[in-house]
Amino acid sequence: MAPAAQLIDATKKYGDVEALKGISLDIELGEVVAMLGPNGAGKTTSISLMLGLRKPTSGTARLFGLNPTDRRARSRTGVMLQESGVPQVLKVSEMIDLFRSYYPSPMPTARVIELAGLQEKAQSQNKDLSGGQRQRLYFALAICGDPDLIFLDEPTVGLDVESRRAFIQSIKGFIATGKTIVLTTHYLEEADELAKRVVVIDHGQIIADASPDEIKAKVVGKKVTFTSARPLAPADLHGLPITATEIQGQHYVLVTGEPEAVLRELFRRGVDLTDLEVTGAGLEEAFLALTGKAAK
Repeated sequence: MAPAAQLIDATKKYGDVEALKGISLDIELGEVVAMLGPNGAGKTTSISLMLGLRKPTSGTARLFGLNPTDRRARSRTGVMLQESGVPQVLKVSEMIDLFRSYYPSPMPTARVIELAGLQEKAQSQNKDLSGGQRQRLYFALAICGDPDLIFLDEPTVGLDVESRRAFIQSIKGFIATGKTIVLTTHYLEEADELAKRVVVIDHGQIIADASPDEIKAKVVGKKVTFTSARPLAPADLHGLPITATEIQGQHYVLVTGEPEAVLRELFRRGVDLTDLEVTGAGLEEAFLALTGKAAK
């Protein structure tokens, strides 16, 4: 049986810029895959090729073994983009019914509304929805055709913590039906919670492809988190046994296999630390170690 989505030695150039450098990737039916990478790494281009929105410069893209533009492949695929152009005055149930009509065997409207958590907003117009409710609507439109494969591009971006948690539960409900999901997100805890497989892309190449636990195991060490009373100079960190660093203002995250030695040296150099925490490295720290950049 053909993979749900596939790239075979795919390259993509935009002028002199090579966005993808010979990527090969198989996403099997039933997999939940998170594609991660810094801005400009090539993950959006990879998805665009698999969806048939762009053509590879060389190599091949396939959906269910077919050309991605083949109607038979598209009828089995749902897509949730970060922003969708949908009519503002149509009701939620009306938009779902409209999008259902595009598919040969759509999901019942009531089931779509239930999975998306829109029961109380079914008769509301799009213009009256909150940001979180609108994200749920886009999710409903992506799943209403009962697709075998769904692409979710940053599905919880811009949502508050409570809305994100509720939306994640909606995604889990869809995963439970056995569908194939390809997820992009810069919230790495979401990838850790939802995906069974993580593909990390950087500079147009796949640099890691494994389960979240296997990728986290690549990072040997601890995460040292603290706030400094003053911005640290390069000399403050020079020579320390650190494998990755993330800096936000005067808040620092250091990944190291020798946390005691790092802290001892920072204190010796006169660095005043507050909010100090030492924990095991997680997916975010593994991402930092692999790419040298925070997820975006």
